[in-house]
Amino acid sequence: MSYQRPREDSVSNTMATRLLTIGPSEALQEAAHQMADRRVGAILVTDGDHLIGILTERDVLRAVGRGTIEGTVEQWMTRDPITVGPDATNGEAAMMMIHGGFRHVPICDHGNLIGIVSIRDLLTLPNESPKGV
Repeated sequence: MSYQRPREDSVSNTMATRLLTIGPSEALQEAAHQMADRRVGAILVTDGDHLIGILTERDVLRAVGRGTIEGTVEQWMTRDPITVGPDATNGEAAMMMIHGGFRHVPICDHGNLIGIVSIRDLLTLPNESPKGV
């Protein structure tokens, strides 16, 4: 039995829509706190309704590795992240993540941010889990 979502399903069926967002001028520490509170690995950086970046746990770790947890989200975020539309398939999103070396893809519909999908989302069945888990 396979424990992953069908590759041909669209990301609109898989994505999270309860989005965690932050402004670019906010403190890196604040972003890290919000990510920890929500137990997520990424926070979307917006300017108004416009997606301008993504800050991931890897970005936070990069800051820590350089000996600081100071600075703004804008200083540490990944600018202009790759996005997909709601009709993209789970397989397309997974291939983008694998080949791009990242674990989160924002979902935009005609320039509007509507969701995010993570590699974990793609590997988790909606209402099933292996026995014993």
